[in-house]
Amino acid sequence: MPEPSRPSHPLLRPFALALLGAAACSGAAAQNSLPALNALGEQWVQNAIAQEDGGQSLPLRLEVQVGKLDPRLQLAPCNQVDAYLPAGSKLWGRTRIGLRCVEQGARPWNVFLPVTVQAWGPGWVLATNVNSGETLDASSAVQAEVDWAADLSPILVNPGDWIGQTATRNLMARQVLRQSMVRPAAVFQKGATVKLLSRGAGFVVTSSGKAVTGAGVGETVKVRMDNGQLVSGTVNAQGDVEVGP
Repeated sequence: MPEPSRPSHPLLRPFALALLGAAACSGAAAQNSLPALNALGEQWVQNAIAQEDGGQSLPLRLEVQVGKLDPRLQLAPCNQVDAYLPAGSKLWGRTRIGLRCVEQGARPWNVFLPVTVQAWGPGWVLATNVNSGETLDASSAVQAEVDWAADLSPILVNPGDWIGQTATRNLMARQVLRQSMVRPAAVFQKGATVKLLSRGAGFVVTSSGKAVTGAGVGETVKVRMDNGQLVSGTVNAQGDVEVGP
C-alpha cells in the first residue's frame, strides 16, 4: 500500500533524528543539586528545538514539557554533566533525555529526565463513529488543529488521503485520523478470480488465479494459481495484479 501524500518536513521523521549529531553533548559544568540538573536538562531540550527551528519555518506549533528527576536521587559529586538523547529515542511525544557524569568523582552515574513534545498542526478529526470496513466520505471528519506527536502513525493531512478509504478498525468520533486507521477500498474480495500481469522487455504475460484475501488499489496481495502456486503482486488502478520480475 503506498503511503498517502503528506508534507515532507523533517518533523514527519520525528525531528530529533536531525539533532543526534549536533546535540550529543551539552558540555555544561553542573552543580550536583537536583534543581541544577533539572535546569540543565530543560535548557538542553529548549536549545535542541531552537536549533532545529532556526533554519526553517516549522509547519507545527511545538509545546514542550520537561519533567523533574526523582527527588529521592542521591548522586555523587561530578565536575561535568552532559545532556544527550539516548540511542533510539526521539524528541517527539513522550520521551526522555539522559544526564550523565563525564568527569566522575567517586562514582559514575547516568539518569533520565522525562520530556513531552507536542507538535500542533493541521489534521482531521472524525465527526462520527466509523465501523471497521466502512468507507469514509467528506462528511466523516472535520479539520482541526491536532497533536501530530501523540502517536507514531503519520497524520493524514489532505482529504484525498482518507476520503474513499475504508476503516481498518472501529473508530470513534473525535479521534484524529492517522495513516494506520485507513486502507484503500477493496476492489475484489477473498476468492475472487483476478487477472495477473507479468511485464517484461516489450511484452506482457497475462494469467489468472484466486485472490487469497481482498485488496485495494496499491496493496500487495497473494494469488493462488490453478497449479496451486502462490504469487504476490500489487493491485493496479484497473484492479489487476501486477507481478514483479
